[in-house]
Amino acid sequence: MSAKKSSSAARKARIEEMRRAERARERRNRILTIGASVVIVAGLVVGGTVLIRSQSDDSDAASSAKATSGKFVTEKDGVKKWSAKLTQNHVTKSVKYPMEPPVGGDHNPVWQNCNGDVYDKAIKNENAVHSLEHGAVWVTYNSKASDADIKALAEKVKKTPYSLMSPVDDQKDPIMLSAWGFQRTVTSASDPNVDKFFETYVQGKQTPEPGAACTNGIS
Repeated sequence: MSAKKSSSAARKARIEEMRRAERARERRNRILTIGASVVIVAGLVVGGTVLIRSQSDDSDAASSAKATSGKFVTEKDGVKKWSAKLTQNHVTKSVKYPMEPPVGGDHNPVWQNCNGDVYDKAIKNENAVHSLEHGAVWVTYNSKASDADIKALAEKVKKTPYSLMSPVDDQKDPIMLSAWGFQRTVTSASDPNVDKFFETYVQGKQTPEPGAACTNGIS
């Protein structure tokens, strides 16, 4: 078996293992209520006590400020790595991220569905960042990307669990790939760096919550 096929098989096995873990986690922890704008996660303890915590406007603002620290450092392979530790607080307010698209930081309690989901309209950064926390790769593009590239990338995403795709009009380059703490620009859908990025970062070592759900979120 070639090294490429072996790597691909290993990645598929890893993803399948993560999906099994995801299903097990979903059986243990059910999301009780997902509201249109506020999500309440209820934890049931032995005595039947339900604890509900919502963050105040002040704590949301403080968390958003924390997300602005750090900068991108470009590594030898052309992938940019965020230099500072990214915060992981759940907030219900908008977050001002220091990069576009964002690669981490405080985010909405509900993740964007990322089980090979392709969105033809912009999605909220706060939901997408939660998907990155779960180990997803986020493919984004702006109006300068060609229709052919958009179509080819969409087909790749549809075949890849723990990935999602959407337009981001304000990003610097036509096609960009993001994972938690990492980002790179690619020249086209056929750029070999696309496959390299997916191989490395779909449920990669950078994932803060490996095996967490990429389904039953927001779509």
